[in-house]
Amino acid sequence: MTTAHPSTKLTEEKYLAIERQAEEKSEYLGGEMFAMAGANREHNLIVTNLVINLGLQLKNGPCRVYSNDMRLKVRKGGLYTYPDVMVVCEEEHFLDGHRDTLLNPLLIIEVLSESTEVYDRGKKFGLYRALETLVEYLLVTQTPPRIEQYVRQEDGRWLFSEAEGIGSDIILPSIGVTLGLSDVYDKVEWKSVPDELKTY
Repeated sequence: MTTAHPSTKLTEEKYLAIERQAEEKSEYLGGEMFAMAGANREHNLIVTNLVINLGLQLKNGPCRVYSNDMRLKVRKGGLYTYPDVMVVCEEEHFLDGHRDTLLNPLLIIEVLSESTEVYDRGKKFGLYRALETLVEYLLVTQTPPRIEQYVRQEDGRWLFSEAEGIGSDIILPSIGVTLGLSDVYDKVEWKSVPDELKTY
């Protein structure tokens, strides 16, 4: 999420007018803008690896993969944010003619960091669950290599599973692809990771 420096209460329209001219990205919630924290090397590599691997596997199908420059609006709660990765497989619905604010992702992926983990697991996921189109949510840990997966079931419950260790794979049922953790964490430098999680 955000390193927060909340400003004066703003309307959504004012936020968008400011944001579309700004050099740095900010989230919006509850009438306030929050400056987003910068990402470290590992975070950026993981996001890039995710976009590349998903893009290659989805290349010949209808799905589109977006990185963290595409804004998302969650109508319930009035959240505007920039998920690390989003996938949409039906016709894209945008907020307006600028086509820079997506409304209907099928899959959202967030790469966790110390400053965002509590928010990504808690309040943010609670807001994301209000998206009727959202079927799958992934939380990717920087260290050790682990992907947590939440899949919406027909009765509305969310089924949790995880893949841990660099030799593991995880199947994404929402888009019919498999991610290998060795690909997701390619070129990531490990710090204090147990040997059993590094092995192929």
